[in-house]
Amino acid sequence: MKEIFYKQQISEFRFSEGRRLVISLVITLIFMFLEILGGIITKSIALISDAFHMFTHAFTISLSLFAIIIARKPPCHHRTFGLYRAEILSAFVNGLTLLPVSGLIIYFSIRRLTNPAKVLGFEMFIIAILGLFANIASIIILRKDYKNNINIKSVFFHLIGDALSSIAVLFASVLIILKNWFIVDPIVSFGISLLIAKWAFSVLKESGKILLEMAPKGLDIERLSHELKENFPEIDEISSAHIWSITSDMLVFSAHLSIKSENFNQNEFLQRVCGYLQSRYPIIECTIQIKV
Repeated sequence: MKEIFYKQQISEFRFSEGRRLVISLVITLIFMFLEILGGIITKSIALISDAFHMFTHAFTISLSLFAIIIARKPPCHHRTFGLYRAEILSAFVNGLTLLPVSGLIIYFSIRRLTNPAKVLGFEMFIIAILGLFANIASIIILRKDYKNNINIKSVFFHLIGDALSSIAVLFASVLIILKNWFIVDPIVSFGISLLIAKWAFSVLKESGKILLEMAPKGLDIERLSHELKENFPEIDEISSAHIWSITSDMLVFSAHLSIKSENFNQNEFLQRVCGYLQSRYPIIECTIQIKV
């Protein structure tokens, strides 16, 4: 019953996340086209790079929305855990898309460094401000969701990167207006690309760990076994213990427990152990085999 209730809560939470992602997607698309147009008019590769970053962000949101829709499909006879892992696959694909985008921006930045071009600084400044406002609005919309969902986290990282790149473009436009330092345009673009690459590796690392069914971050099986022994003196030894993630907020635990005494109520003991684990961690399924 608790597992069913928990999955219903997850489904309702995902629906709420989806609505916020749609709002963020609309905002991103509007300002992406504005920055593309502005980059062409001002001849700013930094603005075009930022628009390219926004395009990957829009693609990220679209993938995330698709993953949320798929993940809401209920479990069945051949999808016993449902399709919650679709969100993790989405995050992994998002990370992969960031790497070639980063490489492409680096390539065009180097070309511009060797052949600087005149940039319209004031127009670049205005468009960068509008882009920054759009990023801040999306960050505010998703700020409550990113900590509990790696899929949303990958989108949130895109947004942070967009906001920082918009700030960098603002800084570059001021230098161009005041000093005519056109070379800062490709330098800022190069810095944006390195930031994109860094966050891409972060998302790939975290989603890859879940896909490889490694222990969740900050929780290893030795620590968990020690915790169970401390709280349940009946336990003599723990073996074949495993904990892994279905998605970032749904864990599964299994173990063999050797018990010191034969005089105990097995069902009551199992309920206490599983209840303890589920009260402390987002464990939706707890499978324990008793050895006396």
